[in-house]
Amino acid sequence: MNMLSYKASSDSHGQESSYFLGWQEYEKNPYHQLQNPNGIVQMGLAENQLSFDLLESWLENNPDSVGFKRNGESVFRELALFQDYHGLPAFKNALVEFMAEIRRNKVKLDPNKLVLTAGSTSANETLMFCLAERGDAFLLPTPYYPGFDRDLKWRTEVEIVPIHCSSSNGFRITMPALEKAHQRALKLDLKVKGILITNPSNPLGISMTRNELNLLISFAMAKHIHIVSDEIFSGTVFDCPNYISIAEVLMDRQLANSEISRCIHIVYSLSKDLGLSGFRVGMIYSNNETVVSAATKMSSFGLVSSQTQYLLSNMLSDKKFTGKYLKENQKRLKKRKQMLVSGLQNAGIRCLKSNAGLFCWVDMRHLLSTQTFEAEKELWKKILGEVGLNISPGSSCHCSEPGWFRMCFANMSEETLTVAMERIKDFAQSVTSTRNRKITMYHQMICDQRSLINKWVSKLSSHDRESDR
Repeated sequence: MNMLSYKASSDSHGQESSYFLGWQEYEKNPYHQLQNPNGIVQMGLAENQLSFDLLESWLENNPDSVGFKRNGESVFRELALFQDYHGLPAFKNALVEFMAEIRRNKVKLDPNKLVLTAGSTSANETLMFCLAERGDAFLLPTPYYPGFDRDLKWRTEVEIVPIHCSSSNGFRITMPALEKAHQRALKLDLKVKGILITNPSNPLGISMTRNELNLLISFAMAKHIHIVSDEIFSGTVFDCPNYISIAEVLMDRQLANSEISRCIHIVYSLSKDLGLSGFRVGMIYSNNETVVSAATKMSSFGLVSSQTQYLLSNMLSDKKFTGKYLKENQKRLKKRKQMLVSGLQNAGIRCLKSNAGLFCWVDMRHLLSTQTFEAEKELWKKILGEVGLNISPGSSCHCSEPGWFRMCFANMSEETLTVAMERIKDFAQSVTSTRNRKITMYHQMICDQRSLINKWVSKLSSHDRESDR
């Protein structure tokens, strides 16, 4: 007799995905330059560790914030007591101003429309609870972040229907792809409640175009559905084109106070732009008062600590610091991304052209034994087990084309990335060399067969001439 719930005893969490399995293998044998130089390099973790020195410098220069003091007086007792789950007003004000700064102040955000959550994982799940019933569906463009299979589905029991995007146009969203996904959901007898996008995209590392965002808004208006825009990588845009938030497009179309604006919800976090994934700071921004009210009540299951809010409200209120940080962090991300791209180019591997994020979408189709997902899995296992790199296969991101992989570059030192690039170069050259050797052997075999056939033909011809004589 099973004494546990279905959720506790089933595999519906999504932990069996190759995305999570790669992490498990890494944890058994993590690379260390001195202690374990033959270990696995973690390239499957989208963490930003490139600008911690800037954060540490601010902390050193602001001891009152670190020591929970205000004007030299301790506020420890104030912060130690239970706080209302609406959040500290000072932090919410600082957060919306920081978000506006990232968006080049093209949008003005109201702190009263913001709900604090323990990271973007909690924010996305909370929105699913607010917007959909069990068995309803959300459409997601592929490839998408593998964790969404857990975050959006596991506890809510909402279904995901993929919007299949193609490498032929750089995996951009098109109206035919949207319509096809919507029709597929209806055939599965699913009620479509919305679309969820990541902008910039995880795993593609590209920001959405104005045309794509307009397309999504028009589609949502026509189908009477919601849009959830996960914008946690918005501050990582390090190259042209500039970042465009869906909130900016709404304003440009003079839809900021329309009915569709009540159906568009933004998710943000400090995990990627500031690298503070361990602080668990996320948020929902919505023009829908009912959603804000319900999400605020649900946030009591995953609050951001008062101490964290106090510290970060002071940090984000320092405009001189935030301006310098964003500019320098983007500069470092661009440099590190170029280091990855150059290393892969030396190995004969190309990437999708990107302008944001902490990763690249890498094309290894030419290294597949066959153009199948079975061959992709085989290649992934070799790279993980033999090469010692944990990268995320495209199939874990529901990519419709085998041979694409996500590689992260901001969660390691330059020295470690150099090791990773040397390993992948050796592996790619080995695969190419082996394949060329097989091709040469095949051509030689064909030549030998032809030579043998020619000899037999020559002998037969000689025999026929002898018979005639």
